[in-house]
Amino acid sequence: MSIAPPPALMFERLEAPLAPLERLPRTLWLWSLVHSLGTLEARLPCIEMLRGALLAGQVPRLPWPGDALSAALAEVLEQLELHRYCAAKLELSDTVLRSLMWHLDLIVDYRDRGADATQAERMALECFAEDWRERTGVIDELGEVLGDCGDIKTEHWDRLRGLLRSEGWREALRIRGLIEDLPGLSRMIRRLGRAVPGEEREQLPAGGSDCEQRASAPRCESRSTRVPDLPGETRGVHRADRIARMLPAEALMLGHPRLRLVWHARRAERTLLCYEDDDRLRETLPRPRPIRNPQTRRRLEAGPMLICVDTSGSMNGGAEAVAKAVVLEAARIAHAQHRACHVFAFGGPEEIVELELGFDPAGLERLVDFIGQGFHGGTDICLPLERSLARLEDSGWRQADLLIASDGEFGATAALAEAVERAKAVLGLRVQGVLIGDRETVGLLELVDEVFWVRDWRRFGGSKAASPVHDKSLTAMYFPGALRSPQNRAATVDGKAAARAVRRGKPEDPQ
Repeated sequence: MSIAPPPALMFERLEAPLAPLERLPRTLWLWSLVHSLGTLEARLPCIEMLRGALLAGQVPRLPWPGDALSAALAEVLEQLELHRYCAAKLELSDTVLRSLMWHLDLIVDYRDRGADATQAERMALECFAEDWRERTGVIDELGEVLGDCGDIKTEHWDRLRGLLRSEGWREALRIRGLIEDLPGLSRMIRRLGRAVPGEEREQLPAGGSDCEQRASAPRCESRSTRVPDLPGETRGVHRADRIARMLPAEALMLGHPRLRLVWHARRAERTLLCYEDDDRLRETLPRPRPIRNPQTRRRLEAGPMLICVDTSGSMNGGAEAVAKAVVLEAARIAHAQHRACHVFAFGGPEEIVELELGFDPAGLERLVDFIGQGFHGGTDICLPLERSLARLEDSGWRQADLLIASDGEFGATAALAEAVERAKAVLGLRVQGVLIGDRETVGLLELVDEVFWVRDWRRFGGSKAASPVHDKSLTAMYFPGALRSPQNRAATVDGKAAARAVRRGKPEDPQ
């Protein structure tokens, strides 16, 4: 049996002070090893503890880099609330630590320029605070528009700083305020997608084998039954054997010695003259009846999102602001829930811009550029619908839902509308509509399953005019035959069939 050799302890004492390096990321090694303040043995464990505290959302007081300087550093961290920003964010916490050690390493340079120890420490902390006061402002602005902006990489700060000074970003800040006035819009966007079951329940589609089940529900029924001889109303005289209801003339025969035998014979033959009583028995009986109860299921949500945004000239003003708010809210929700989101901004024929929304600086720049653009041109819904249906064929987008934000002034071809219906039936696609106008149109109604109406869209463009209509469903109300509903399609014939019918009904030529 072999015996394991004892561990080598020759260099254990020398390597023990470097043990925290095994737990620190390599990006902090250089800043931790080469530093002008304190000794290596005291510095490494304090840096590790400071990193762990920032990740936990706390501000510790450590022996390094000194009692007075540590107290001042803790005060600066609390004033800037860096522990709140760094909580559970590795990249940002490491960036703060690298920045802190870089500024503290400049203390010796400040002293070489003539400052005393107290002044040098104060200058280093002031520069650190000024640097991170600007960076936390960037984080706050990003959070105001995008929600939780996550970890920000060091190399992205300069690009983000320039992005936040652009006119497009200022427009995004203004557009963000619109969402607070449209709470239902955010809820509708969150319901897009078919990735996971949500809390909301929905009825299964009609006609499915499992959409309904038979059940028995009690139903009370009242009935009246005629019961002869039941004590009640006297209807007349009849022959029977009921002694209690026989006539007095029959009772007289019981006292006669010979007629007594006749009475017994009549009673045996049930021919005594008796009063006829008749009444009705009323009963209330529970009777089961078969019913069909609809089955429900948890509604699917939180999947990829396909957004078609109308950028035609008719969307200028308040409608344009609402459309941009739809895209911005979709970007926020996609970022917060780690969902894919693709935007089709469409105008006239062949005028379409596709945006893959992301939250790296490049993705934010694309979003801000879109928000900063003006809307103009015509309206052609066919191309974005075709590309949306084509994207559903990709494995990563099969659980996506489609959202159309428009004033409804468009019309899809009959073939394309049928393709959308097939996608709904086969793939389970759901199409939601954001109506930024005064009424539903035929083109919008034949595509979408549900419409969210932004009735007061004019005020988002600075106008105080109210909507001139009382109901968005004017087309369905006054022109129901114009809608391509299943009933209308079944009652409509094509042009060839109509021509044949006219020819059959035309009188023959006298020649």
